[in-house]
Amino acid sequence: MKIGIMGAEGSFSEEAARTYMAKEGIDAEIVFLISAERVLTALEANEIDLGIFPIENSNGGIVIEAVHAMAKHRFQVKKMFEIDVHQNLMAKKGVNPEQITAITSHDQALKQCRMYLKRKWPGVEIEEYADTAKAAADIANGTLSETTAAIASRRAAEIYGLDIIEESIQDLKFNYTSFVVAERIA
Repeated sequence: MKIGIMGAEGSFSEEAARTYMAKEGIDAEIVFLISAERVLTALEANEIDLGIFPIENSNGGIVIEAVHAMAKHRFQVKKMFEIDVHQNLMAKKGVNPEQITAITSHDQALKQCRMYLKRKWPGVEIEEYADTAKAAADIANGTLSETTAAIASRRAAEIYGLDIIEESIQDLKFNYTSFVVAERIA
């Protein structure tokens, strides 16, 4: 079985997929498809068996790109569930926080941390990125400047060898994201 997710390795969608697999007793290969559009396209093309992507966050609101993708594809919702999301600010090892000139992440993560960013990083450029974990990966591999920090999961920091500057920076202590498990219409 293959489960396609909206996100890269270390994304919250991966965490959601692993949570779902454990609860359902499913052993599956996770396919990292980055966007909800790619997840639903792969589902329709029989390249994956299930798709998992976020649709709403308790602080950041509706995941607009997921809603747009859902409107363009035929599928059915097998299940909906939520996970508690903890956002972390991370940078390349050895980078001093005073050196940071930009902070990047997925639009949803930026929304979930907007008050923190205004309070702690008022002069730093805030940049939207395709995925939280992809931002972390691209800092690690040099695609993004080493003076750029990312907002992503603790697992992303571990996978990509980044230092966590500050943990649980989301504005709400309880920061829940709702996910959809999509399947083909029988």
